[in-house]
Amino acid sequence: MTAASSAVIELRDLPLKTEIGTYGPRDVVPDEHLLDLTLGIAVEQLLIARDGMEHVFDYDPLIVDIDRLAADGHYETQERLLTRIAIACVAYPAIARIDICLKKRPVRRGGGSLGVRLTIDEQATDALRANATKTLA
Repeated sequence: MTAASSAVIELRDLPLKTEIGTYGPRDVVPDEHLLDLTLGIAVEQLLIARDGMEHVFDYDPLIVDIDRLAADGHYETQERLLTRIAIACVAYPAIARIDICLKKRPVRRGGGSLGVRLTIDEQATDALRANATKTLA
């Protein structure tokens, strides 16, 4: 593979069972929170010579981790849950790059969505991995 090659795992519109925010009686309370997640991994974990789970990144345990974090209690902000998801991602050495978007909808009566996005390159992923348990957990 050339240096320009890349491989990603994409998860889109995963509904999370979570409670985020504090709302007054006249506020629009979101019906759902959705997660988009793009994980950069080694090309060799997608372009495989033989079929078998031992050759690929198994994302199922990460999804279990995310579901657990989402249901872990009330969050005041989307940013805190997003941070905890990023920390969960760096616990997997196979993940080199991370792009996370957590969005809620509706924003106003009748529609709209609002999200927060975090994009972490390979160097920042390594730094977060080194410091996650010390400062952000």
